[in-house]
Amino acid sequence: MFIREAVITDIPYMHRIRMAVKENVLTNPLAVQAADYIPYLTKEGAAWVCEDSDQIMGFAIVDVKAGEVWALFVHPDFEGKGIGSRLHDTMVNTYFSQGPTELILGTEPGTRAEVFYRYKGWSEAGYKSNGEIIFKMQRKDLHLLS
Repeated sequence: MFIREAVITDIPYMHRIRMAVKENVLTNPLAVQAADYIPYLTKEGAAWVCEDSDQIMGFAIVDVKAGEVWALFVHPDFEGKGIGSRLHDTMVNTYFSQGPTELILGTEPGTRAEVFYRYKGWSEAGYKSNGEIIFKMQRKDLHLLS
């Protein structure tokens, strides 16, 4: 199992994972289309996949331009294997190594994702209009990932 930068040909696999998740499910499945990933893999962000035996098991995308995590998902068949944690740490460490000092994300309250982000050192910073919790992480907090 290894983490690598995502490429355009990974998008169909990443999108299948996004559509298969059991939490943070899209209320409108058309809200995120495969084409929506392209800017993050080409000019506005950075993305990684976790792969084993040519199978993508999870992915993470950060919108570098906005300073926001766009996606961090693991296929339900591979949950509980540390994939999300490895993707998270790769994403956060790479993002902050480029110079920014803050990163934000939103996730549904009462989910395993909420527990995960709190465990990873994210601080609650409010709520979005859709009810998601807004979390922030500062570059100075990276010692928490050690």
